Parts: sequence; structure tokens; C-alpha cells
Amino acid sequence: MRDIGVGIIGTGFMGKAHAFAYRAVSGIFPVSLRPVLRMVADNNPDARRAAHRQLGFERETADWTVLVRDPGLEIVSITTPNVVHREMALAAIAAGKHVHCEKPIAPSAADAHAMMMAAEAKAVRTQVGYNYIKNPLLVLARDMIAAGELGEITGFRGIHAEDYMASPDVPYSWRVDPSGGGGAVADLGSHIVGMARFLLGPIASVNADLETIVKTRPVAPGASERRKVKVDDIARLTVRFARGCGGQIEANWVATGRTMDLGFELYGTKGSLAFTQERLNELLFYRAGGPKGLKGFQKIEAGPEHYPYGLFCVAPGHQLGFNDLKTIEVADFLDAIAGGEPKGPDFREAWEIQKVIDTAIRSSRERRWLDIA
Repeated sequence: MRDIGVGIIGTGFMGKAHAFAYRAVSGIFPVSLRPVLRMVADNNPDARRAAHRQLGFERETADWTVLVRDPGLEIVSITTPNVVHREMALAAIAAGKHVHCEKPIAPSAADAHAMMMAAEAKAVRTQVGYNYIKNPLLVLARDMIAAGELGEITGFRGIHAEDYMASPDVPYSWRVDPSGGGGAVADLGSHIVGMARFLLGPIASVNADLETIVKTRPVAPGASERRKVKVDDIARLTVRFARGCGGQIEANWVATGRTMDLGFELYGTKGSLAFTQERLNELLFYRAGGPKGLKGFQKIEAGPEHYPYGLFCVAPGHQLGFNDLKTIEVADFLDAIAGGEPKGPDFREAWEIQKVIDTAIRSSRERRWLDIA
């Protein structure tokens, strides 16, 4: 096992999650690379110094360009607002770094494409933070679909709903600035679109309806002056998959009372599956044709037989959590850097997801079905 230097740009929720995962991964997985937190960058001095001290970084800087140029780093993690992802990623790629970037990777598919092309030309590995699909039960669901356990797939219904933007007093920020792309459709929609693609493959066309519920927001916390909101709070997508089935997808960040309603119901001629991130260690499976009076959904509970659950805990029922999924994501990234088969999602998959998001925004504006370009 050799050391590999890691730099993280950003110290918020996702910056900490990345740091936790890099610190944990070599103690859980049989990886050949041991991440070392060399440097953290953030323009907030208090947050930067706290991360330096509490998370164990060797150095800290206010200038992210210093981090990406540092010769002691081989990996750069980008956990900043997506409007600056392209600039940071392209600089890191130009410096020959492998890049781990949070989602969505860019405000537009054009930006995502530029990032993807640069990474592939430089032959660096990329990873994008769709860690929810690293759940071993979702891998099981995909394998069941591929094996024909559900028969012919006839429909998909997916949602990602939270309520962190429900209050009209939440101030205007980068989340609702249209320069950063869409609103809920990009921030939450990218997760459920990515999950749908993970399970069922490419989405071929979309007919979307995007709605802004909170029309204005305070320009600052507690301010009386308000600014018009030009991005969506709720996105409702009707989609057609390339495999032939249809589905519905909703992204909603004003869903009062919901904190992590990311899930799906998936129907086939032989059975169906249901899942929610709020109970991420459970997958519900219905097998058609059972005896009368005994029909119903079977709960499949995560356990050591669902790799890599057993690396975290030898007992079923003890459950994985959010940061465990992030650690699995990092393990896959390190394995790809070391020469193993890339498991992604990489910048190419993130570009495919962003194409769906961009097309949904245009579909809503033009009020018609559109093929994914």
C-alpha cells in the first residue's frame, strides 16, 4: 500500500464527507492506495482552519489554485458550488490530477462535456459524487433487473424530495442563481435521474414541467429586500427509456416534512421493487404469481452477503449510513486510479445525466417532448 496525496476544495457538508471517506477507506477496503489529506482550500478562514485542525489536513490555503498545482497531490476533490466546478476541474486536470467532483459537475451539459473531454484526453481518472447508487442493495436491484427477475420492465416512478428550500425566508443564494443551471431539477433531480439510469439504462426522451413555488427570496438572512427567483422548486418529468418502458421522475426541494425522500418503485411483468433512501438498508421485492392470501412485498435487508456491507460490519441488521456510501465511492475511485476497472460514475456519466437535466429545462420552456441530444 502506497500513500497518495489528496487535496479537498471546500469545507462544507460535502467537503467533510469527502475527508471522512478518504480517512476511513484504507482501514476498511483492501485498497493499494492509502489516501493522505495533504491540503484543504477554502476562502473562509474560520472554516478552513477548523478543517485543518479537526479533519487532519497537513496544510491549508485560501487559494484553490495553490492546491491544484501542488506536486504532492495526485487527487483533487471539488466540493464547491457547481458554478465553479468547471474552472477548478480543468485546472486540476491540466496539472495531471485525478478529480473527484460533487454533482452536478457543471451548470450545463456543454460545460460537463468540456470537463469530460479534458479528463479523457489527459487520461486521468474521474469520480462524481452520486454516492447513493453505491448502496449494495441498489447494486442488487440492478443485478435482479439484468437477470430478468422482474421480467419485462413496464414502468418506473422515482422521486427525490426534501424541504430545505420550503420556507420563503430561506435567502437567495447560489442554489437559486440561474447562472448555476437549474434549481431542484439539477440539485436533486440529477440524483434520481442518475439512479434511474443506473437501474434501467439511458433515458431517450423527456417531457417536463418545472414550477417555481417561492417567487422571491430575501437577498440576505433577515433582509426585507427580496430578489426574484428564476429557477424551479419542483420538476416533474415524464420520461421514455431507451429500453422501451416509460416512467415519471420528480425533484422537489419544497416538499414540507421530507428530509431525504430519494427512492423509486419499479414494475415488471414478473414482479416489482421499491426503495427509499430513508430506509436505505431495505429493498422491497414483490414476486408476481404467489399463492393467494400470501401475496405481498418481501423485505430484503442489507447484510454481509451484499458486498461490501461485510467489510463494514459482520452482522446483518446493523446498517450502513451516508458516510459509508461515500467511503464505497472513494474505494471505487482509488481502485480505478490503481488500474482496476472503473465503476464510476465518472465525468462521462455525469455528462449524460446533465444532458437529461438540460433537456428537461428546455422541454418545460417549450412545452413539448424532446429527445435527449
